[in-house]
Amino acid sequence: MDYLTQNISTILVIANMLLSFIIIFRERKQTAQTWAWLLVLMFIPVLGFILYIFFGRGISKEKIFDLKMQGKVGMNVEIEEQRQALMRNLFPHPNTAQVDVKQIVYMLTVFERSLYTTTNDVQLFTDGRQKFDRLIRDIDAAKNHIHMQYYIYRSDNLGVEVRDALTRAAKRGVKVRVLLDAWGSTQVSLNFFSELKEVGGEVSLFFPLFVPYINPRINYRNHRKIVVIDGTIGYTGGFNVGDEYLGIVEKFGYWRDNHLRIFGPAVYSLQNRFLMDWNSQHKNEVLFAEDYFPVVEASGNVPIQIITSGPDSEYEQIKMTYLKMIGMAKKEILIQTPYYIPDESIHEALKLALLSGVHVQIQIPNKPDHPLVYWATYSFAAELLEYGAVIETYENGFMHAKTMIIDAGIVSVGSANIDVRSFRLDFEVNALLYDEKMATKVRQAFYNDSLKSKLVTKELYNKRSVIVKFKEGLARLISPLL
Repeated sequence: MDYLTQNISTILVIANMLLSFIIIFRERKQTAQTWAWLLVLMFIPVLGFILYIFFGRGISKEKIFDLKMQGKVGMNVEIEEQRQALMRNLFPHPNTAQVDVKQIVYMLTVFERSLYTTTNDVQLFTDGRQKFDRLIRDIDAAKNHIHMQYYIYRSDNLGVEVRDALTRAAKRGVKVRVLLDAWGSTQVSLNFFSELKEVGGEVSLFFPLFVPYINPRINYRNHRKIVVIDGTIGYTGGFNVGDEYLGIVEKFGYWRDNHLRIFGPAVYSLQNRFLMDWNSQHKNEVLFAEDYFPVVEASGNVPIQIITSGPDSEYEQIKMTYLKMIGMAKKEILIQTPYYIPDESIHEALKLALLSGVHVQIQIPNKPDHPLVYWATYSFAAELLEYGAVIETYENGFMHAKTMIIDAGIVSVGSANIDVRSFRLDFEVNALLYDEKMATKVRQAFYNDSLKSKLVTKELYNKRSVIVKFKEGLARLISPLL
């Protein structure tokens, strides 16, 4: 028995060593992540191995998206024309004199292949009830198709409202496709959509679980929120489908978020992203059809680029966009995020902006929905106090908006938090608006929230208890894995 035990121990040690070499030389992870996983493997060998299988392994974009096939879905010709126009300096200037946006437009068009459109009507929603009331009206008016994608979908009152609206649409002959993240939507079963499916609707899961709560790709979640109706109306932002997003769940109170309703050609990018995500989970792909990309006769004038990123990306597009925005700021950077767990590049960029005299103001929640994430957020945000940042905790409920506003000229609204998970692990989508009027509107909402927030001062932060300091220390130690 002792001989057998010794052999098993030897095998475990060798397996740990081999896995360590894989992490260092094959996965090409960030340094902080590498050290964190090495510590896990060293101190908890068996459990650490299991944790790494489920939470640490990278994924290959070739295994998720057939990129050759996806070219048939979208807008390659239009994007290539824009790339050529940019290189010849023949490009319409955005509606902002506050910020010189040429470089960021170039970056997103040439490297992100993000379609730049200028004739969009945009409506901002900060209240969940108002957003879903308008969404349901649009669903009831749909004529051709509805494509819906959410990270969280619950089978509560709001979930029933939305499902019933989709079912009514399917009964009218509208093609309905719903894509839900399997991990985020574990609380709703596909049987919940049985009537919708009976009348022709399709419901699918992204990275479906083998058994409840277990999946080797569980660490990679589709965090995007996208709705496309008839190829002309699009929704994206931070709201999921659940009663808490209406502000009627006592645990969170009022739910403060940002969401956009877009009418115009920017919807093409949302449509393309949905179809790519949908096709990645299906053997029978949905290919290009004119009905999915109709001519949109929009009368708006808001320039927009849609940015997406995920663990399949060649580089971290949304993080690069945030970095570029921070570097462009001359006067003011306003950020709302439920999770501020930045990597070193974002954290140092904000410090540099502060040292350069730029006003940086960040709003975070005053309560946790995930305790360790909250304490890491509080710790990282408070560190910026030493550089002159204004840090506020939102006291009127739960702050879930993912917003960055630069010099009242550019605004980013979407699903991506300012954290490592959003940058590297989750599939995300943001809308970048180059428009002073929209930036001013979102900025005004930010300062209205400031009136309902509590200022975090150095004195207040230094008075935190030993228990809080311990929580922060632990949270920061494992922050690369959160």
